[in-house]
Amino acid sequence: MEIERDRLIRETHKRLVSVMTERAVPAVLTANPINILYATGARNMTVFSLMGPFRFALILASGKVVLWEFAGCEHLQTGNPVATDIRAAPGISAISGAGYRSEITRLVRDVRSALGVETRLAIEGFDLPVIDALREDGLELEDATDVFSTARLIKQPLEISVMREAVSRVEAAARSLEAAIRPDASEVEVWSEFHRHLIATEGEYVSTRLFQSGSRTFPYFQEAGPRRMQSGDLVCFDTDALGYLHYAVDFSRTFLCGDRAASPRQKDLYRLAHDQLHHNAMLLGPGVSYEEFARAAWPIPAEYRGHGYYCLGHGLGLCGEFPYVPHYFDGVPYVFEGCFEPGMVICIESYIGAEAESEGVKLEDQYLITETGAERMTTYPFCEALLA
Repeated sequence: MEIERDRLIRETHKRLVSVMTERAVPAVLTANPINILYATGARNMTVFSLMGPFRFALILASGKVVLWEFAGCEHLQTGNPVATDIRAAPGISAISGAGYRSEITRLVRDVRSALGVETRLAIEGFDLPVIDALREDGLELEDATDVFSTARLIKQPLEISVMREAVSRVEAAARSLEAAIRPDASEVEVWSEFHRHLIATEGEYVSTRLFQSGSRTFPYFQEAGPRRMQSGDLVCFDTDALGYLHYAVDFSRTFLCGDRAASPRQKDLYRLAHDQLHHNAMLLGPGVSYEEFARAAWPIPAEYRGHGYYCLGHGLGLCGEFPYVPHYFDGVPYVFEGCFEPGMVICIESYIGAEAESEGVKLEDQYLITETGAERMTTYPFCEALLA
């Protein structure tokens, strides 16, 4: 699939500037590499850049962008359609050595010059010495993360096209993983097949290690390790993949390892998780409030509540995103405001785990909220051996 990348960059940049204008935010300064990508289309050393403020961007409500790229990498942004002012990023953290405070002074001077007479700035991802220096120079600081979260909430038309392509590629990678599941194979050995295919099809990285088998499927969130799978094991897998053009694909499946027939208890757990997933997905639609959704959600049987998934669902885009919709509990005020809107991508979560048997089933699918309802974006098949 051919994607007009410059058009994609312009769409997301325009969306961010629109939200800034609506909120009367004159400028945002971010060191978050995912938000830099959203605002400018500039991708470089994403995982490394998550470890500190090594690259940063200033976006003005006028549309102007100043991008401080990792030193020596400025040429990577040649031809960028929105970031035309590219500079080498100064070393502004203690990691950079003793002279980092003078580099902070230089950055503050550059930011003030770009802002002109404006004294308000939304900021995220910087260490305290930078924040202190900006305030000491007279700037009024506010949170930029909320601005980006609001902008990224509604996907632009080309973003949706890219996400469909990303789903196709990640589902192919999941097929490689499923084909490698066999008795005596280790979890990490099988999980590596997913990585191999993801990277070979221009994916970025996997943000978690959620692949576990047998007794390690309960409680959930155990990471892939050296355990060797046995015939009859449940095997839980959550993609959590940053795929094509860094767009996330997030679905979960539970498989059955080997030729041993599923036990009645395993089938029961799978049926419950499947029911929860599909019941809650049917509630999605434009204008449905988060509270309305949570109150109508599938009632989790008491024996499974203590180890259920922590939220009903969450947003998705360039990674897991707002909103993370909490459960409703009788007698507890529901304070999570908002509603589903067209253009949102939502992942519905389900986990049913049995403490006595130390087994669990994880399922999840990804949905696009449309003008009339919700479209299931991930169509990877469920396990017939467990669903029968």
